[in-house]
Amino acid sequence: MANIIAKRTGTKVTTGKVRLSYAHLFEPHAIEGNEPKYSVSVIIPKTDTETLKAIKAAVDEAKEQGKSKWGGKVPPTLKTPLRDGDAERPDDEAYANCYFLNASSKNKPGVVDASVQPILDATEVYSGCYGRLTLNFYPFSASGNKGIAAGLGNVQKLADGEPLGGFTRAENDFDAVESAEDDFLG
Repeated sequence: MANIIAKRTGTKVTTGKVRLSYAHLFEPHAIEGNEPKYSVSVIIPKTDTETLKAIKAAVDEAKEQGKSKWGGKVPPTLKTPLRDGDAERPDDEAYANCYFLNASSKNKPGVVDASVQPILDATEVYSGCYGRLTLNFYPFSASGNKGIAAGLGNVQKLADGEPLGGFTRAENDFDAVESAEDDFLG
């Protein structure tokens, strides 16, 4: 597999290898009565300095673009998408030594495997697997809140991982059996 390193073009970032959580990539999901969207929480290891540097630079560029929405200057209480897992989710080991951000889109993301072949089975991409994503950072001003949000682009699954949230895969729950045709009634 080719080197997986982050890259940035303007406000668009292609991440390095990250972990997915709260993955809603095949069907839109509504949060607290809001409009249904495709979404994912992206868990980024603090050791992935390239992805973090690309995200911070894209957020800075989005701040510059946002000045026109915010009266010509960056507000002092601006919400930004990148959050510290150790500080905000201290009891969740999946977020330990990681940053995270939430990304969403009204549009269904393209989802491919490591060979860039489309993944059609929604159970293949789940909370806990590893992948990389394209994210677009943009300024917003809505309902008195101002900030930078992360738009969800496309997703490439890179590897399986321990499922998060108590979910188990059928392949992990069962062993193969010789024949399931034994007559159990008699």
